[in-house]
Amino acid sequence: MEELSKKDKQKLIDKNRKRFTQKELDGYKQILLEIKSKISGELRHLEEDSLNRSQRDAAGDLSGYSLHMADVASDNFDRELVLGLASKEQDLLNLIQQALHKLDEGTFGLCEKTYKPITKKRLSVMPYARLCLEAQEQEEKERQQS
Repeated sequence: MEELSKKDKQKLIDKNRKRFTQKELDGYKQILLEIKSKISGELRHLEEDSLNRSQRDAAGDLSGYSLHMADVASDNFDRELVLGLASKEQDLLNLIQQALHKLDEGTFGLCEKTYKPITKKRLSVMPYARLCLEAQEQEEKERQQS
């Protein structure tokens, strides 16, 4: 996709602002804030419950004896799984933060690649969507090919 001039981008932003009523924008913002709050709570829970505890604490082992290697491996696997989940949650929080910023600057609902409008149907399911469906499919094809 060729880069648009600043003037052309501004025209698209102005046109995009007219797509939504203030009530719709407020609704998207509320949904994004609710998702953000939920995910932040889940991240705190993951951190408190799994990442801040030692292997002995997690296993409930109060003795001075060393842990069995299989227990250590299982605990390490669980910790890696939790870290993966936390990473995905953090990625989603970042997308939500970007969407909230776009609401403020008037670019919410514009595809980051094509500058085409993201459908309201897509935004109602995924209000933090960065790309229109066409650009998302293209990005996934490129990812699969590499």
